[in-house]
Amino acid sequence: MIVDDSAVVRQVISQILNDSTDIEVYAVANDPIFAYRKMQKQWPEVIVLDIEMPRMDGISFLKKIMSERPTPVVICSSLAEKGAELSLNALAAGAVDIITKPQIGLKNFLEEAASNIKTVVRAAAKARLQKTLASRVTIETARPSSEINNINTKSIINSVLSHTNLAEKNDLVSMSHTTDRVIAIGSSTGGTIALEKVLTALPATCPGIVIVQHMPEKFTKAFADRLNSLCELEVLEASSGDRIIPGRALIAPGGRHLQVKRSGAQYITIVSEGPAVNRHCPSVDVLFNSLASSAKQNATGIILTGMGSDGAQGLLKMKNVGSKTMAQNESSSVVFGMPKEAIKLGAAQKIVDLSEIADLIKH
Repeated sequence: MIVDDSAVVRQVISQILNDSTDIEVYAVANDPIFAYRKMQKQWPEVIVLDIEMPRMDGISFLKKIMSERPTPVVICSSLAEKGAELSLNALAAGAVDIITKPQIGLKNFLEEAASNIKTVVRAAAKARLQKTLASRVTIETARPSSEINNINTKSIINSVLSHTNLAEKNDLVSMSHTTDRVIAIGSSTGGTIALEKVLTALPATCPGIVIVQHMPEKFTKAFADRLNSLCELEVLEASSGDRIIPGRALIAPGGRHLQVKRSGAQYITIVSEGPAVNRHCPSVDVLFNSLASSAKQNATGIILTGMGSDGAQGLLKMKNVGSKTMAQNESSSVVFGMPKEAIKLGAAQKIVDLSEIADLIKH
């Protein structure tokens, strides 16, 4: 089912999906209230959902669905900054992935993105979801909800360091802790929630972390800001030359690859443009391959939930040069694609539940 107040979006995405032999669009609706009525007659396997709509916003509708009957939801979101922030709220509420749309040139953009739209919907259909806490939203009275302001919960250490400039902050931390260990994490569909669970369980003294999460350009900055407000460690969108230090997690920018190189006694990041690898930019394989060259036994590679095989070959290279490697198990993965491919290659030394990963990083 497609729920979007744009007739163009409903028409174009319907055509794209109906062209596939394995996908059928059985209904469309211009707002959640009409959609909910249709869903009482036939419940969809996947919902493509806009966020900003009349009468009821998409996030309120998503929360209602996830509390009543968890169903894979793909958010159809604007590429604008506000769209990115709202989309992250939707992912936190249980959506599994995002289809982006521009403010202008919508029809052509969606047609060009046809292959990706089909891939995202197919991945969503395989997602494993859990019922969330009951929502107080009622379909008759729902109104657009205001955005939630996250509270910064930094540790005392980071609170003190926040009064210094960034260079001073880096120096203080690097003098206090070794930078030998580098943790690299790759994830895709379902990864935003998985990363939140892992990172919020880590202390500000944990090893430096580098992350590739498959996500559109402009969304990674908002994602990093959101995690930064929730975690004890510092979470930033990566830039070239950033030092990888304890208590810091660096997330690859959407549309750019992230690599790690050794610079004296430190590890630093390289952020660069380049062609997609395994259909993705940033690519997990690009990150893992760089660590296999630069960090070897000092690195740990972790592959989380996601569709496809990105990261599997890179994780194998890391294992072969002495890095520690692990993959998320099937039962805790939203989509058991990327971890499965890594396991099939023999790249993962450990197959672990999502709930165990933070403790393994700490030790």
